[in-house]
Amino acid sequence: MDKIVIEGGVALEGVARASGAKNAVLPLMASALLTDEPCRISNVPRLRDVETFLTLLERMGVEGAFDRETGFLTLRAGEAIATEAPYELVKTMRASLLVLGPLVARWGVARVSLPGGCAIGERPIDQHLKGMEALGATIALDRGYVVARADRLAGAEIIFDLVTVTGTMNVLMAATLARGTTVLENAAREPEVANLAQALNNMGARIEGAGGGTIVIEGVDSLRGVEHAVIADRIETGTLLAAGAITGGRVLVEGCIPEHLEAVTLKLQEAGASVEKGKDWVRLEGPARLNPFFLETAPHPGFPTDMQAQLMALATLADGTSFITENIFENRMLHVAELRRMGADITLRGNTAIVRGVDRLSAAPLMASDLRASAALVLAGLTVKGRTEVSRVYHLDRGYERLEEKLQAFGAAVRREPA
Repeated sequence: MDKIVIEGGVALEGVARASGAKNAVLPLMASALLTDEPCRISNVPRLRDVETFLTLLERMGVEGAFDRETGFLTLRAGEAIATEAPYELVKTMRASLLVLGPLVARWGVARVSLPGGCAIGERPIDQHLKGMEALGATIALDRGYVVARADRLAGAEIIFDLVTVTGTMNVLMAATLARGTTVLENAAREPEVANLAQALNNMGARIEGAGGGTIVIEGVDSLRGVEHAVIADRIETGTLLAAGAITGGRVLVEGCIPEHLEAVTLKLQEAGASVEKGKDWVRLEGPARLNPFFLETAPHPGFPTDMQAQLMALATLADGTSFITENIFENRMLHVAELRRMGADITLRGNTAIVRGVDRLSAAPLMASDLRASAALVLAGLTVKGRTEVSRVYHLDRGYERLEEKLQAFGAAVRREPA
């Protein structure tokens, strides 16, 4: 098990390139189950979650070939597929549930363990199951597994009770092979949903409206293989920009999609940073002292919950009091205790953190509780003159591709060591 060691206290300056998005590549991998032809995915990041998902697909009988140097992944799901996703793999990654829709749509049966992942809240799967039932699947729970069956799914109108990204993706994939028309209302609008729909359309699906609140799918009998690129990771990009802001530095992130970052860059500007955007890059210059700000997480295009912890790290050093409200996950404040160990002044009132900025943080041994909390602790450590250690960084590796190397490109004294 590794740890990240940081010798901070300097303004960062340099150029880094965004990787492919974790939240986009996993559903693309699941979509390969919908066809017996090869699917070739490019710009695939080297992440623990990608490796876990690939292991899951290969365990099910999918042929996989991942060139980790070039980022090309080829998957082929022939006819001989095991339609079970076992507990020992699904427990480590909630996104494994994304195999449910494709399995039921193509093979008529799926047995998928109830999921795990970061300890940031309940994240129930009822909307996934509601969508599958509306399409005609019968659902049963059997000793910790969801068992879904259907001769052939049929189109339906489905209104999600709440916005769910993975739920939207799961039902969307299932509906591509359903008989007739499916309409998804209150669908998630995240760019990763639109990226999945684009790939599915290139496979022969008929999907309109992805990226908006209403998605219409005309079912087809079969899908073909595809070549498709993973979009840039907007959360990784936001984290790298936040590193420049919290250190008062000047950083450039290339290969990103600026329009996917509007809510984040607007908040960074509110915090006092100067932001400049091009077609596929964002440059940020941090202020001498950050401004306080108000932040509430919300479904896209609102402020992403996956950037809440990183912005809280910034708020700890702002010149005033910031208010940060988490509306998506009920347990996504686990980083607060670790930031307090560094000297942060944070009070929790329900789902709101009241963050009174301090002049400086102090070095301390830190322990990450989840993926984005890991990044927040690394950002805080970048400001400290002294040695900061962040342990349990296997969380970090689930969603960031060699984050320490990208921070090194900014001039940060960051390295990975055995714990």
